[in-house]
Amino acid sequence: MKTYSDYNFAKIMDYPDNRDELFVFDFTKGYDTDFIRSKEWGIGKYNEKRSNMYLESMYNNERNVHMGVDIWTQSGAPVFSFWDGIVAYIQNNDQPGDYGPTMVIKYELNDSPLYALYGHLSKESLTMVSIGQEIKKGQKIATLGGEQVNGGWAPHLHFQLSVEDPQEADMPGVVAAENGEEALRTYPDPRIVLGNLY
Repeated sequence: MKTYSDYNFAKIMDYPDNRDELFVFDFTKGYDTDFIRSKEWGIGKYNEKRSNMYLESMYNNERNVHMGVDIWTQSGAPVFSFWDGIVAYIQNNDQPGDYGPTMVIKYELNDSPLYALYGHLSKESLTMVSIGQEIKKGQKIATLGGEQVNGGWAPHLHFQLSVEDPQEADMPGVVAAENGEEALRTYPDPRIVLGNLY
């Protein structure tokens, strides 16, 4: 039976192949927009307990363990599908601190469904693909949104996987620590398809 390492996945963004050119942020120490913007490419880690970052009421002052991988760069940067899939859900999560324009693509890997959320997109991304559309590996599916549309964040892609059907273009990007073990089972490490970004 195939494992994820047997697939030759496409990159989901045009980040440098040289890992030394990808700055790995440490959000356990806080969130600094100016520092983020000083880096051409940055990575936000999976399963990281973040500090002073999720301050909006939707996070209840308790959800701060990150369930995806963030790729930080300039707004307008293209986003690609890592494999052949079908667009399952599209919506604009337009509350402050949320994802803004978001899509979920359903993939079939290792004879099982795997759902991928692409969040913090541009408004134009909501019309670049449509629900039910077949997507090819490496196909451009979206562009990154700016702070005015992406929930108020410095531009980045939040990329998250789920072994369960989320039923909408949304997944909890951060969870409370007491829900961490269950979340790790439902939302596996995105590096199984992204490779070792850090």
